[in-house]
Amino acid sequence: MSAPTRRLTTAQALVRFLAAQYTERDGVRHRLIAGCWGIFGHGNVAGLGQALVEHATVPDGGTAPAMPYHQGRNEQAMVHAAVGYARHLDRLSAQAVTTSIGPGATNLVTGAALATINRIPVLLLPGDYFASHAADPLLQQLEHPTEADVSVNDTLRPVSRYFDRISRPEALIASALRAMRVLADPAETGAVTLALPQDVQVEAYDWPEEFFADRVWQVRRPAPDPVELAGAVRAIRAAGRPLIVAGGGVHHSRAEEALRALVDATGIPVASTQAGKGALPHDHPGDLGGIGHTGTAVSDDLARTADLVIGVGTRYSDFTTASGTLFRRPDVRFLNLNITAFDAHKLAAGTLVCDAKAGLTALAGELAGYRVDAAYEAEYRAGKDRWDETVGAAFRADDDGAVPTQTQVLGALDAVVGDTDVVINAAGSLPGDLHKLWRARSPRQYHLEYGYSCMGYEIPAALGVQQAAPGTPVWALVGDGTYLMNPTEIVTAVQENLPVKLVLVQNHGYASIGGLSESVGAERFGTDYRHRAADGTFTGAPLPVDLAANAASLGMEVLRAKTVRELREALATARAATRPTCVHVETDPTPTAPPAQAWWDVPVAEVSARGPATDARAQYERAVADRRHHL
Repeated sequence: MSAPTRRLTTAQALVRFLAAQYTERDGVRHRLIAGCWGIFGHGNVAGLGQALVEHATVPDGGTAPAMPYHQGRNEQAMVHAAVGYARHLDRLSAQAVTTSIGPGATNLVTGAALATINRIPVLLLPGDYFASHAADPLLQQLEHPTEADVSVNDTLRPVSRYFDRISRPEALIASALRAMRVLADPAETGAVTLALPQDVQVEAYDWPEEFFADRVWQVRRPAPDPVELAGAVRAIRAAGRPLIVAGGGVHHSRAEEALRALVDATGIPVASTQAGKGALPHDHPGDLGGIGHTGTAVSDDLARTADLVIGVGTRYSDFTTASGTLFRRPDVRFLNLNITAFDAHKLAAGTLVCDAKAGLTALAGELAGYRVDAAYEAEYRAGKDRWDETVGAAFRADDDGAVPTQTQVLGALDAVVGDTDVVINAAGSLPGDLHKLWRARSPRQYHLEYGYSCMGYEIPAALGVQQAAPGTPVWALVGDGTYLMNPTEIVTAVQENLPVKLVLVQNHGYASIGGLSESVGAERFGTDYRHRAADGTFTGAPLPVDLAANAASLGMEVLRAKTVRELREALATARAATRPTCVHVETDPTPTAPPAQAWWDVPVAEVSARGPATDARAQYERAVADRRHHL
């Protein structure tokens, strides 16, 4: 007797399949693909568009659609929204993104790179050329003279953890299962692309019924290998100045309580990467704040003298290692706990290839009776107290009637947010100030995308986080440069009544790169938003743009703040708002953030006829001399 089948188009079958996929970790089940973002064009409207019509509305007698649909305005932004959603839910639930062929598909590339670099799951479903080649060349089709199977979607291959082009309906079965495996695997996850030719999307096939059965993907917590665990315990017990570097893997594993238990028992202090900040609350005595180029003085000072650096769920980017100059002790060694062997073996480390929560729990059990020396504890606690005073000085505004500086904007926000508010940022000068200064109160409060540091991430990501956490105040912090990159999803927030809060800092240009430009001898060239002067440089009067009016024109409620007092009032009003609200503030450019506590390698011109560049090169050569390879 033949197995039962159901006749559907490829697109209908894919949507129905996605609606039946789940993840499960620690006995809790989640929808793997909880919704689909989409912008329709000729490459997907008749296929996936039609299929979503059948699944994106609430059926008679139902309470929710089988596959909720979210209308986006920019394809890159839709990926960012999906990333924000999945990150906030610890990668246990994700969203899909569908686009047409051509520019709609290539607009996905930046978002896909961001997702894969940050190890965040997102399913990309771009339309593609006809598999039959019956109508070549299609509108928006790239023709290659010697490779007929190439399309613009191939640009997604290097930024996807899994890629396939579904050239026949039946090919979807195996490929869809592989795609779900990658999305649900904590060691392999990232962007997954299933390119869908237009004709295949609408082609009918008799699908086996079991393809649509509920399927649960277990998100494993691999335990540490006993030999590796024993070696890790020996290394820690032998260390006099151990330091934990907490990365994003702590959050993805929900290992915060396991980390806290280990720190409480052993006294080992914790410094955090951008992705790991909030692994301990800021007021925990063992939390030293950020590490690296944008780190705190106490974290970086301890890193320079640490004899054992214990990385937990970190990729060790150049910002974390100060481009290889931070960990200076001649005999320093590394121990890396990571779910991926690729990251665990960095810096010639001893390894614990396992889940962060499982590994930290095992370490705590094996380290019973061990505690760092009391003098070491007293040293880092005193350093933490000194840095807390630095934070207070940067946040403090003695004149309520003055124009606020950027750090005073953060201080005003710090005074308004609750413990579970979410603060989102990705690019510009704000990430450095936030990493040094922000007082993270809960594990999900500090949401910095710094793997790709993508301008334009913040606003759409705020939508995704708001979808993942209804009722939670979600703040997107952007400068004028980032705002101009990608404000389009404000319209989506208004359409969906997602009450995100946008803090728009107007500083008339690329402030972060302006400072960097000056430091490397490029003299702030091309970094200010000003009229062109007679000498050809952009040093004239500031441009007469009104970004607050722009945000209002897209449907946001806008509050303009010109002083510290007005800013505090506006932030409080925005937090209580039930619709999308923007707080616009022009800042005093006077630098009030503490300077960088560690170096970052941005190569400087080796020869130049201009004095600033030659001076910067001399400083560069002094700094780069401290770099070392850890072997």
